[in-house]
Amino acid sequence: MELVALQMTAGPEWPVNQARLAELLQQLPTQRPLLVLLPENVAVFGRKSAIQEAAEPLGEGPIQRQFSQWAKEHNIWLVVGSMPTLIEGSERLHATSLVYNERGKRVAHYHKLHLFDVDVADVQGRYRESDSYAPGDNVCVIDSPFGRLGLSICYDLRFAPLYSALRDQGADILLVPAAFTRVTGEAHWQPLLQARAIENQCYVLAAGLYGEQGKRPTWGHSMIISPWGEIECCLPEGEGLVSTPIDTKRLADIRRQMPVAQHGRLNAVWRD
Repeated sequence: MELVALQMTAGPEWPVNQARLAELLQQLPTQRPLLVLLPENVAVFGRKSAIQEAAEPLGEGPIQRQFSQWAKEHNIWLVVGSMPTLIEGSERLHATSLVYNERGKRVAHYHKLHLFDVDVADVQGRYRESDSYAPGDNVCVIDSPFGRLGLSICYDLRFAPLYSALRDQGADILLVPAAFTRVTGEAHWQPLLQARAIENQCYVLAAGLYGEQGKRPTWGHSMIISPWGEIECCLPEGEGLVSTPIDTKRLADIRRQMPVAQHGRLNAVWRD
């Protein structure tokens, strides 16, 4: 079993992103089963008008059909980092991660919980995801041939309690698709990913956008981190793939030798 993080540069036009994704998916390892994570905003990235035009109802539309087709065609579990989905009765959207199995069936989805409403010392300066998006209200952990997958998206990475909740629900692999800014990525991306791996004793599979779209430079540095916090592989710049096999025995050994999930006492203290 192998994990893959795909890194690319995305723009505001789905057909352009679609063509580049198709090329990159041709570079996948031959190993099966294969879990492939795409970055956040992989379908469309940039102008608010382009995001609105690309948004689809959950489970419907040509963009989602293409992702389903790719999963089936390549015989892979495919996790779409995020794409915009419509909310009935609302002008705002969800940023939604989609999980397809090797038969092309959507088996899970997750709406981003934490929205990136911050000021950053870069060219764009001001980021307000809540202008376009509404937050989700559920965590998501699902079974797969690779272990239990815990879903998250980008800014979620800064909120450790989310990952504790995923671990409490049995997550073995934490998925972190992202479009981290270059400023915040250089400062915090790697240490946050390593912290989530170490504190939850999980593999972390992280796929990022890379390059510049308008005023927003993105950090890249897609990587896979072991449950001990080691960087198994990393793609700092450009487009491409990183991959590593899963060592389920080592995962079990780490959890057995240092059973932190059984040692936590904060919930008991708070109840008292």
